Amino acid sequence: MKTSLLACAALGLFGIGEATAADATVIDAIKAGHPILEVRSRYEHWDQTKTQTLTENGQALSVRARYGWETGEYKTLKGLVDFETIRWLGPQRFAITNNGGPPLNGADKVRYPAINDPEVTELNRLQLQWTPSKVAQLTVGRQRIQMDEQRFVGAAPWRMDEQTFDAVRADISKGRLKATYVYVTKVNRTLGEIADWDSDSHFLNAGWTVSDALRVQALVYAFDFKQAPASSSISKGVRVSGKGKLGPYALTYAATYARQNDWRGNTAPFELDYLGLDASATRGIYTVRLGYDALEGNGQRGFGSAIGAAHGVNGWADAWSSAGGIKNFADGLQDANITVTLKPRRLWLPKKSELMARYHDFDDDRTGADLGREWNLSWIAPVTSKMTMQWKYADFDRADTVPVGTLAPPASRTKWWLILEYKL
Repeated sequence: MKTSLLACAALGLFGIGEATAADATVIDAIKAGHPILEVRSRYEHWDQTKTQTLTENGQALSVRARYGWETGEYKTLKGLVDFETIRWLGPQRFAITNNGGPPLNGADKVRYPAINDPEVTELNRLQLQWTPSKVAQLTVGRQRIQMDEQRFVGAAPWRMDEQTFDAVRADISKGRLKATYVYVTKVNRTLGEIADWDSDSHFLNAGWTVSDALRVQALVYAFDFKQAPASSSISKGVRVSGKGKLGPYALTYAATYARQNDWRGNTAPFELDYLGLDASATRGIYTVRLGYDALEGNGQRGFGSAIGAAHGVNGWADAWSSAGGIKNFADGLQDANITVTLKPRRLWLPKKSELMARYHDFDDDRTGADLGREWNLSWIAPVTSKMTMQWKYADFDRADTVPVGTLAPPASRTKWWLILEYKL
């Protein structure tokens, strides 16, 4: 199945197997397409509480080039192929770890914190997309998949090596109904081929738009990973969201509830709940967002998703992304946060700059104990019409002590990044 997915995409993309009379048309469709070119350079600094083993700060300077081609349309078909090349610039003052194991870039790197951006050159996407009507679309091959806020399924866009999926995806859009079903045979994770997972997983996300103020979705994410059975689970839930106006304010809201269980006997039986709430108000250049996440934990395992984009949901310091791939805190986590975003029109900043500050307060879901707090700061500014600059900062400060019976929170850490990104 895995081979056939990519083979079908490649055959359709390059016109192999088409009748000779159609070759010129296929070539015209390829010529009518456009190149894909993205270049990102990033410097990362990581200062974490030191231990007998972890004795140094982490530093990494890397560059990623993503390059490829997307074709024009040929008889309702479109193809896409792109590659990624990631290279380190400067010394390796960081560890690359897989599921909490020893550093992949050398045992001597154990003295540094983990910055998981390996050097790789690999196929990122190879897909064939068929759109027979305005109602239906089918995408086959290696592709990018992002669901809602990416808590359950995402491309992990923060990592240099993007997470993609060998999958068959079907999208239906008719009137107020939008539905997506995905079957995944392989997860191409963010550490190159050495860490990829064979998969027998299913995603279903179906929504009905009642009005601008109310959209209702049903969610089912069934994960089965051959190389990571502990990360397997099934989550079933519902999400409601909407937007509206209240005087001069533009309002948005979303609420998600899900229950997660063991799946296909990959783990011992468990049952964990998740509740996510957020609401925002925008007036002029200001946006204020209030958020709350409650991820249940039983002391052995917490609610989590191994293929979600964890970086964006519970703090940029990535304190709660546990080793082993599950991306959870075993005691469960309550995260109350507030975000203020400013898009200034004047001041000394470049036009179209965006400033953001977010504060997180973390509590243990099982015991209610205080676990710590985190500040996130960001400034994004355009350099040219195709290039942006971003500075990001994250400071996680763990609680000094926790009550007996509460799982100890992760170590305190401070990170900052400087990023330049070009997109053609």
